[in-house]
Amino acid sequence: MLFLIPSAALAFQGPGNTSEDFQAPIGINQRAWREKIPASNPITAAKVALGKQLYFDKRLSMNASISCATCHDPANAFTDHANLAVGILGQQGTRNAPTILNVVFNERFFWDGRAASLEEQAKQPLTSKFEMGMDSYQAVVNRLQVISRYRTDFHRVFPNEGITIDTIAKAIASFERTKLSGNSPFDRFIAGDSRALTETQKNGWSLFRGKARCIECHTYTQSSPFFTDLKFHNTGVGISDLNPASLLNQMEKVQGANSQALGLMSHTEGLSELGRYLVTWNTKDTGAFKTPTLRDIELTGPYMHNGSQKTLIDVVRFYSKGGSPNPNLDERLRPLNLTDDEMNDIVEFLRALTSDDVLREVQSTQPQTRTPAL
Repeated sequence: MLFLIPSAALAFQGPGNTSEDFQAPIGINQRAWREKIPASNPITAAKVALGKQLYFDKRLSMNASISCATCHDPANAFTDHANLAVGILGQQGTRNAPTILNVVFNERFFWDGRAASLEEQAKQPLTSKFEMGMDSYQAVVNRLQVISRYRTDFHRVFPNEGITIDTIAKAIASFERTKLSGNSPFDRFIAGDSRALTETQKNGWSLFRGKARCIECHTYTQSSPFFTDLKFHNTGVGISDLNPASLLNQMEKVQGANSQALGLMSHTEGLSELGRYLVTWNTKDTGAFKTPTLRDIELTGPYMHNGSQKTLIDVVRFYSKGGSPNPNLDERLRPLNLTDDEMNDIVEFLRALTSDDVLREVQSTQPQTRTPAL
């Protein structure tokens, strides 16, 4: 069994201070985590500490009012509890801010999968006018270069590179790769503690795997215990009330030769709802979004890529009726005709996926503010 360290205090053990010394919580496979660390960006304790500084530093935004942690706040299980994320100057985006817990295991990043690595994901919000609003990557570098602490820390962690947009992204990504969520009642149940779940939750787990068919997209295995297939599906959320053909035509006009078009379209009302199609240009991906993890789901509402479902029972009801019809609706979705008792049991099971450690961190952490940094 893995040695448990609370996620709020996940640490490196031993003199090496590398990924070999990092310990994952129960329910998360240590070897699988280690295999997700890219050879181009090995983890060290010093790099993680630098990444944490950057993650919480509002000076990475245009007016020094928001940081990565503003939308991915540990006090909110690394989300912000808003329907749609809000960037600098109160600008509202078009998508909900997902948790970064267990993000190390993702294969693609953002709701539409437009980033292939966590490093690339860390870069994009910095210069998005809807998010952190910096004029360019060089502007981010210039701002950090005048801060003596960062000059010292980057020289120590990246002695051959110093402060560059790539080393900034590497440090933030390294910190995010240590944010793991395990040690939930469900994990203890799977490990052999039959009393870890209530009878209602056990029935919900049975429905989750059976009649409700949740597990077809929110897959669970002991080697990939994140309750997501990491793929993209059209459930009808957002797209069912729009005219996809008109949106596709508008998208092609915006695309043109604009190298920033993909990021812009992901924040453009209407176009954003094309989802994965914005990346692949494959019509079967119209309105498809990445399956989110269900771990800590009771702590990360509202739900769906646009925050349109307020509670877990709303989500279960949505799927019980078969999603929202549209030409590209995923073939897995069909009416389930769940009873009220069955839906309640599923919700109770979902609450069993809350990490004790994450919950403690939520309860003991002050929420982020938008007060400008000095």
